[in-house]
Amino acid sequence: MVTKPRLAASKCGKEAPTEDSSRATKEDGKHMIVEDLMTRNPVSVRPEHDLAMAAQLMWDRDCGALPVTDESCRVIGMITDRDICMATWSQARAPNAIFVAEVMSRDIVQCRPEDTISRAESIMRANQIRRLPVAGREGELFGILSLADIARAAIVAPKLRPDPDISSDGLVATLASICTTPPPAVARALPRAAL
Repeated sequence: MVTKPRLAASKCGKEAPTEDSSRATKEDGKHMIVEDLMTRNPVSVRPEHDLAMAAQLMWDRDCGALPVTDESCRVIGMITDRDICMATWSQARAPNAIFVAEVMSRDIVQCRPEDTISRAESIMRANQIRRLPVAGREGELFGILSLADIARAAIVAPKLRPDPDISSDGLVATLASICTTPPPAVARALPRAAL
């Protein structure tokens, strides 16, 4: 077995530019934007990290997914706790013997800090995902927006600042879309690890 040096987690989260986003919020005063709800400065992993490190970071941060970033802190993929479990099971290898690059999702689906919550939910529904990296124009990581962030806002938003984009009905519709099983023809075309 090859011994790999332990690498430190990437801390790539940057402050989202406030000029564009504060203007977007103040223009109509009704719609929350991604920057209002996202988790700022998320920890990330690099492709050369092993799955044991990714799993430890998820445990330490109580999260189920991490963005994968390059040396310039640009988002190049995502890895989930499910990716880790399925990779270790399907390859019959220990987490410290598998690199993040081997199992990360490379199809990057992300949103911008100035996007409305409605747009972010639409992206989640269309791609059946619960978490979105929040990136700038150059792909640099600013934060993470999760369905849980939107759910928490749906509870308090009516009391603080009513927002037509954040509602229990909208949240239920998003969750239902995410949880829909792909049709059998699509499921057969997907690689085993993607199901």
